[in-house]
Amino acid sequence: MELVSSKYKITGGKHVLVLMLVLCSIFGYAQQDPQFTQYMYNTMSVNPAYAGNNGHLTALLLHRSQWVGVNGAPNTQVLAVDMPLENKLGVGGIISRDALGPSSEISVDGNVSYTIQLDSANSKLSFGMKLGGRIFDVDFSKGLIEDADVAFQNNIKSKFFPTIGAGLYYDTKKGYLGFAIPNFFSQKHYDGEEQEIAAERLHYYFIGGKVVDLTPDVKLKPAFFVKWVPGAPIIADLSVNAMLRETFTVGLAYRWDDSFSTLLGMQINPNFSAGYAYDLTTSNLASYTGGSHELFVRYEFKTSQKQKEAPTF
Repeated sequence: MELVSSKYKITGGKHVLVLMLVLCSIFGYAQQDPQFTQYMYNTMSVNPAYAGNNGHLTALLLHRSQWVGVNGAPNTQVLAVDMPLENKLGVGGIISRDALGPSSEISVDGNVSYTIQLDSANSKLSFGMKLGGRIFDVDFSKGLIEDADVAFQNNIKSKFFPTIGAGLYYDTKKGYLGFAIPNFFSQKHYDGEEQEIAAERLHYYFIGGKVVDLTPDVKLKPAFFVKWVPGAPIIADLSVNAMLRETFTVGLAYRWDDSFSTLLGMQINPNFSAGYAYDLTTSNLASYTGGSHELFVRYEFKTSQKQKEAPTF
């Protein structure tokens, strides 16, 4: 078979059909930023106002392989570190790599937050800013392209784009709400549907969750994460996690019109925790992929007193 774009021809049969389904699915749902199932543990990537919220130095490493078995499907790696400072300040840094088809991005962002203690000693409001940049590459020679000369003319090599974002984060002992704009700049991204470089639109993120004590040994945490891009369908993630005996975490999640997910986690010791999520695809890609996998490890540099407290959930 042969698929024709406005820029050049792509050939190659079934593998190309699957790749086109991937790309059309991604941009049909406006995924221009990386997608996470375990957003509740990777909060600073979603909202810069979360920096320093844990009250101690915290480091997180995350890997996501999306739509396993499909050539050119997204894969993402994240390293995030944050800590509180004096005078109600928090700081954090994120290094991430995101690959999709012939494109790849490496992002480096610094986050700073300022927290106001509200009337209740158990509630606070944080304001956050993100400053950084990303290096954007597109190499069309990695695809199945008939006219290589035309493809190379559209390549982008190590193009730098600055990033400025902001967020609000309201937190209590039993719940949280957040709103963020990850980047105010309209920049470039790879548009898989048109097979060309296109302008990125503003993203709006909404996040929230609540902890419910069912029994002394069981805590329940419903949570949501909503992405909105003007002119595109809203992406909504809904999840429910249960923590058992402050050690094991099990949960279920649903991404609207896209996938169902199973989440597993373990508090290995007072400082070290790990989690895994598996997404079962329900979109048109279900026949071509074995699903998506996401794994994270987190280390919290707690003081001796903090180690005696219940783990963050």
